[in-house]
Amino acid sequence: MTRTTIALCLLACATIARAQQPAGADYVIRNFKFESGETLPQLKIHYIALGKPRKDAGGVVRNAVIIMHGTTGSSAPFMGSTFGGELFGPGQPLDTTKFYVILPDGIGHGRSSKPSDGMHARFPKYTYNDMVDADHELLTKGLGVNHLRLAMGTSMGCMHSWVWGERYADFADGLVPLACAPTQIAGRNRMMRTLIMDIIRTDPGYKNGDYTVQPPHLRDAMGFLYIMSSAPKVQHAQAPTRDRADSVIRAYLDTNVKTHDANDVVYAFNASRNYDPSHDLEKIKARVLAINSADDYVNPPELGLMERLMPRVKKGKYILLPITDQTRGHGTHSVPAIWKGYLADFLKQLPQ
Repeated sequence: MTRTTIALCLLACATIARAQQPAGADYVIRNFKFESGETLPQLKIHYIALGKPRKDAGGVVRNAVIIMHGTTGSSAPFMGSTFGGELFGPGQPLDTTKFYVILPDGIGHGRSSKPSDGMHARFPKYTYNDMVDADHELLTKGLGVNHLRLAMGTSMGCMHSWVWGERYADFADGLVPLACAPTQIAGRNRMMRTLIMDIIRTDPGYKNGDYTVQPPHLRDAMGFLYIMSSAPKVQHAQAPTRDRADSVIRAYLDTNVKTHDANDVVYAFNASRNYDPSHDLEKIKARVLAINSADDYVNPPELGLMERLMPRVKKGKYILLPITDQTRGHGTHSVPAIWKGYLADFLKQLPQ
């Protein structure tokens, strides 16, 4: 086979793969009122839906699953081989011939309504409660889903899972929060978020959010995002020499400056400002499987937060994954190959 033939085959395969992936759809919420008191006449929530809903004799949907992404992310990476390829296929834990899987882009993220669409810093100051409420309306009014088998999420989506459990206590059978803690963001976690926001907002090029080109210090803020999302063992494997380290971090910054907007980043991190489900953990009715990784720089296990909080969750189980060559620090949440066995067992324990 010639190089030209190989190239044409690869192009054809890539085209077929793209064609097989669902394009997603938009649901528009009219006059959405935010926790801040602000209102948006039209709030667009983009989502990908896989499979079909199945109702019981009483009309209750019994196979719906919502999976929520992390800060500054979107639902698109869930469709990749590393995540969806491990969960959504035949015989896998969330086989979409059996489950109805909904992957929304949260407010301010992906292809949903966000500051960079045109409102800039005049976009409503959304919170995690707003994001969960919008997802709830997408499910109930947009897709006709009146019950969830599972609400799960990664990082920010992990925190949204805890919000679901308290805000809509009877809506889901199970919660799977991946890489977070059900308590106020404080200490180093909050400090890094504050640094990211302050670096951007104090940049003269930010212009109170009305910039026409991205503020130069967005690049500096992206450096903190890199540190938050990885782990020393992973980074050393990526960059075992001085020159390789310089190359890797500069390439990361170059890419992320092109793919992120300063206002979107500020809003995304600011959305966590009032997150704190620790007061009402006893109100959670759903079964909970919380999974963190021991090399998570954002949620370091030595703080002991999960050990103190999880006993208050009536039907809760906590798994701390040990550090291995496969774990990816905070990013372990998006590597189901490591934790999907726990998920499969958990699904079997949910009420029938």
